[in-house]
Amino acid sequence: MSDETLRQLDLTQIGEGRYKAVNARGGVLPVGSGDDPDFTPVELMLAALAGCTAIDVGLITGKRARPEAFDVHVEGNKVRDDGGSHLVDLSVTVAIRFPQGEAGDAARAVLPRALQQTGDRLCTVGRTLQLGTTIEYHQS
Repeated sequence: MSDETLRQLDLTQIGEGRYKAVNARGGVLPVGSGDDPDFTPVELMLAALAGCTAIDVGLITGKRARPEAFDVHVEGNKVRDDGGSHLVDLSVTVAIRFPQGEAGDAARAVLPRALQQTGDRLCTVGRTLQLGTTIEYHQS
């Protein structure tokens, strides 16, 4: 793969059960085990799914009208079965309120298609979860 397709970050321990993720642009995000306010890895995955959906839907609908309210709710159930620990029944709910008028009507009209496109092809996070991929674990 080329440098244009590569996505990466580094994770460093900052305390017991606490880490910081640092991206190539210098952004820092604390990650925890659930014993503190930091987001857990599962919550980060859910946030990534919500964020990816919001960005894609926002870009499409935002060409028509700026939303007055824009919320995304993501949930799933953590199970442990023969496949190990994983989430099932992931659900993404988008609640957007657009202004009254022609621009708001246009945004409301494209919202169902924007959600469909996001799930079918646009949201990299959602598509990766839906399609699955191999993960290689290494030691350095």
